[in-house]
Amino acid sequence: MPPDTIEILLVDDSPSDLDLIRDALAACPCQGRVHTVPDGEEAIAFLHRAGVYASAARPDLIILDLNLPRKDGRVVLADFKSEPTLRSIPVVVFTTSHSRKDIARSYELGANCYVSKPGSLEDFRKAVQAIQQFWLSVACLPD
Repeated sequence: MPPDTIEILLVDDSPSDLDLIRDALAACPCQGRVHTVPDGEEAIAFLHRAGVYASAARPDLIILDLNLPRKDGRVVLADFKSEPTLRSIPVVVFTTSHSRKDIARSYELGANCYVSKPGSLEDFRKAVQAIQQFWLSVACLPD
C-alpha cells in the first residue's frame, strides 16, 4: 500500500498536542492522511461511521489518548476492539499516563503499543516520528 493512502486517526482532546502530532507527522517522509477527533464519543462515531462520520475513511492506524472527555480512551479501545470488522486496526496509546495499571489495561483491551507522552517538545516530536516510522514504514498493516 503506498504511504499516501494510509489513513491515521488521532484521538486527543488537547489542541496543542494535536498540533504537535500533526507537525511531527508532516515532517516524516512516510506520509499518511490524518483525521482528528477531540473525544471518545466522536472517536466511536468515526470508527462506526455514524452520523456526520458516515463517509469517514477506515483508519489504518489509530493514535489514541486515554484521558478523553465524554468517553475515555479505555472505553473507545474496548468498543472498537470488540467489533470484528475493526479489531484488526492497530492502535497506539499515546498518553501522559505512566501508570502501570493503565499500561496493563490498555494491552488487555487490545492496544498494539503504549507510549507515554514525553515532557520535552523535542522528545515529543521524536516519539511521534518513531511511531510513524515504525507503523508506516516497518510494520505491515492489515488491509
